[in-house]
Amino acid sequence: MTELSPAEGVRQRNLARLLRLVHLEGPLSRAALTEATGLNRSTIADLVAELVRGGLVIERAPDPSRRVGRPSPIVAADPGVVAIAVNPEVDALTIAAVGLDRGIPVRERIEVDHLLTTDETARLIADRIGRWQDDDLAAARIVGVGLAVPGLVRAADGLVRNAPHLRWTDAPLRDLVAETTGLPTTVGNDATLGAIAEHLFGAAAGFDDVVYLNGGASGIGGGLIVHGMPLLGAGGYTGEFGQNRPGIAAATDRRADDGVLEDEVSRARLLAAVGLVAADEPALAAAVAVAGPSAVEEVDRQRRILSTALANAVNALNPGVVVLGGFLATIADVDLAGFTALVQEQTMSANAEELQIRVASLAEDRLLIGAAEAAFSELLRDPAGIAPA
Repeated sequence: MTELSPAEGVRQRNLARLLRLVHLEGPLSRAALTEATGLNRSTIADLVAELVRGGLVIERAPDPSRRVGRPSPIVAADPGVVAIAVNPEVDALTIAAVGLDRGIPVRERIEVDHLLTTDETARLIADRIGRWQDDDLAAARIVGVGLAVPGLVRAADGLVRNAPHLRWTDAPLRDLVAETTGLPTTVGNDATLGAIAEHLFGAAAGFDDVVYLNGGASGIGGGLIVHGMPLLGAGGYTGEFGQNRPGIAAATDRRADDGVLEDEVSRARLLAAVGLVAADEPALAAAVAVAGPSAVEEVDRQRRILSTALANAVNALNPGVVVLGGFLATIADVDLAGFTALVQEQTMSANAEELQIRVASLAEDRLLIGAAEAAFSELLRDPAGIAPA
């Protein structure tokens, strides 16, 4: 790698700063970029021009309704720059193209009646990319692939150490997908990536200390944001809340002898209670909303157990906000205020004073947006290092 001169290093950082601003904040005027960065107008104009030449941002005319002062062009992330985001699960493979502008021009849920292998996952991803490049993404520029995997993923190299529900052990998924697709690939834990997405763009935006729990077909995972940064742990394996032993106050609430949290608070149990074999998140939420008495009883049982698990997390970590995604959002949102009270009743009073519990505002897109962020990371770090479109 060629070492940058001090001036080149400053320019690289400034390019990254501008690109990250329009990626995170959305379209901004040159004047807003000048104010946000403290750089002068000519420097901003020069940097924006370089990003335009690189095919990373677009400029458009200012809002004609703004008549005060000198018009300032609007700078926006180019929607044609996309990452392929993937979430493999026990019942489906969800894959989407996520734009640098956070648009999702195409997504597909491929339902399966068997456990996906890593080879099959890679082939499906490559197949969909090929099809989309002939159609929806014909004019797009794909910069990489990001995978949100329900399991332990080693941070150093993306090795899937253990995805128990998929039965993947020490699987070199990153290298396999990169070889099959020919694209740079990043792999991360699904809940960690969901936490990052909600922190940047969703229900946890503006909070520096966050506990995020994701409920999916493979169980319950978690992600932590501490002082504004993702907390990964020594190997990248933090957040396995679903493997904790739940505190269950009433013996009649227990369904799995010596089970862990995800054995008791379970999407499969919820599906069975509402009479469904399979469903995506909106369909499950709709079924719960019109559930009969037996399903309501199961929802209430799961809410009680989940509230105790969250109270333990709040006592240990003192977050400003707890965000729930997937089927956990569904059962909490039945009565979010009541659920919040259940948690607060079991926490130390000081920890509960300003605690907020929210459902994931990115809804079913949260894991895909998180996976895309992982795929965009190198581009956002060094826009100048990516070949022009």
